[in-house]
Amino acid sequence: MFSVENLKVEFGARPLFHDVSYVVGDKDRIALVGKNGAGKSTMLKIIAGLQQPTSGTVSIPKEMTIGYLPQVMKLADTRTVRQEAETAFEDIHKLKAEVERLNNQLVERTDYESEDYHALIDRFTRESERYQMMGGGNYQAELEQALTGLGFRRDDFDRPTSEFSGGWRMRIELAKLLLRHPDVLLLDEPTNHLDIESIQWLEEFLAKRCNAVILVSHDRAFINNVTTRTIEISCGVIYDYRVKYNEFVELRKERREQQLRAYENQQKEIADAKEFIERFRYKPTKAVQVQSRIKMLEKIVPIEVDEVDNKTMRLKFPPAVRSGNYPVICEGVAKSYGDHQVFSGVDFTIKRGEKVAFVGRNGEGKSTLVKCIMGEIPFDGTLTIGHNIQIGYYAQNQAQLLDEEVTVHDTIDNVATGPIRTRINDILGAFMFGGEAGQKKVKVLSGGERSRLAMIRLLLTPVNLLILDEPTNHLDMSSKDVLKEAIQAFDGTVIVVSHDREFLDGLVSKVYEFADGHVREHLGGIYDFLQKKNLDSLADIGRMKGAPAVQQQDKASAGKEDYEAKKEQERRKRKAQKKVEDCEKEVERISKEIKDIEDWLATPGGAQNPAMFEAYGKLKNDLAAAEARWEEAMIESDSI
Repeated sequence: MFSVENLKVEFGARPLFHDVSYVVGDKDRIALVGKNGAGKSTMLKIIAGLQQPTSGTVSIPKEMTIGYLPQVMKLADTRTVRQEAETAFEDIHKLKAEVERLNNQLVERTDYESEDYHALIDRFTRESERYQMMGGGNYQAELEQALTGLGFRRDDFDRPTSEFSGGWRMRIELAKLLLRHPDVLLLDEPTNHLDIESIQWLEEFLAKRCNAVILVSHDRAFINNVTTRTIEISCGVIYDYRVKYNEFVELRKERREQQLRAYENQQKEIADAKEFIERFRYKPTKAVQVQSRIKMLEKIVPIEVDEVDNKTMRLKFPPAVRSGNYPVICEGVAKSYGDHQVFSGVDFTIKRGEKVAFVGRNGEGKSTLVKCIMGEIPFDGTLTIGHNIQIGYYAQNQAQLLDEEVTVHDTIDNVATGPIRTRINDILGAFMFGGEAGQKKVKVLSGGERSRLAMIRLLLTPVNLLILDEPTNHLDMSSKDVLKEAIQAFDGTVIVVSHDREFLDGLVSKVYEFADGHVREHLGGIYDFLQKKNLDSLADIGRMKGAPAVQQQDKASAGKEDYEAKKEQERRKRKAQKKVEDCEKEVERISKEIKDIEDWLATPGGAQNPAMFEAYGKLKNDLAAAEARWEEAMIESDSI
């Protein structure tokens, strides 16, 4: 589809990457990976045409369309959710208006035998057929599927977008991007504002209904489920593997081990040859052998070992004064916005030193309760903050609140006090902002670099209660591991709001489940919670929407379940799976017929056959209906 050739980007005297070349083909699903600041977002911006490289070219065909979703987007609109999403179909709207205008002309004119009238009929016919081929008859159904898939309820469609948070408005932008069906889709951290139910819908959409996709994400499960090719940017160069991310990690490890073994063997061979030359250089009887060794050394091509970026941030929360025994006590806490009750009857106590997780679907009130604890919003009931509590709060949008016109160094200098100001450069170096990186302005930082900078600000004041709302958004995988280790070593109390099961595993000892307007306490880690709820993953929490949360039996008692009930469950499961398979076959059959007609329409004879256009429009409608049935079958199967 397009090619990247000898790409080079420099910031000041430091090259971000150089000599980068690769080709992206139709239906490629590429994960662009690397550490924060390696150049992933820059690469997407260059492909999207929003930034120019220092040298090199991106060869994109003129007719190819590109859709780009950045990490951070400045949103300003006054439409409803539906109206904003409908802007994705501007071409269809224009064509519909043109068809209506031509139809009105046909009705008004009476010169039925004139050449102009017949030419008008031909044009009306062509534009009507083109309108049908572009999906003019069923785009509303596709629009509603996208919005509901990304978590919007139908009663949200006619609400002004200004009533929604930045995260939900980013979902609207993502829906608009998907509905345009570009030839190449560039997604920079698309899951940061999605709950797991929406992430799973996006996985299915990208896998089944998109063309080429290049995405940047630090969600291991997401990129493994979506991509089939991995391009790593490391130390200024790229490594291209045509495998999923998990396989790439293993292959990269094996490749470097092989390179090291080959390099060590070659170095031993070179050392042996040099030793032989030095030992027998002046012995006439060994002159032939010495010359042979010299020629051998001249012909040796040095084996290169892939350079590995071993830079990691070192994170340690500073010690703080001892807090009271009970940092947070909730008694009958409730919060509502107008007629909408977010939660009510919240009763729990968090003890000193506990590390707890808030889990549940987006919109169930996790961040809202955090804001209640922080005293940022009013609420009903009693919420007591314990004695001698010093809170450190990391909000979801913490990285976006930084002043973009200030340098990295000044961002920290402006909040540092006392002796810590003499150690700012050391602190920045520990967080991989050493040297000239400290003089960068915030506006040129990647999302992950901004998150690291916001984390430094949190560390400057000793705290004994950490409240972290989605702290892993924008952090690369190694940085997430470092943050997790630092929280484990922290001797204070921690509340973590997160959808990341891997991050929570081994970190928390208590889970608070937010569902259906209530908050329920579960003792144990995240996997203990999933086992107790008889769930396979955090994604299944989302599927409990609208159903009362009930305590499930432990797996140990599963054998006592009624035998007939288990048989009925298995029968329903097999039936649902069969329905999914039948729907998939139907979608594949219709897609093949559409492809056959498209090939025929591309020929001179096909383009002059009106019946083919009519059949094509009908098949497009059939495909949309079949895909809707397939999605319903998938939801039914998943719920079972």
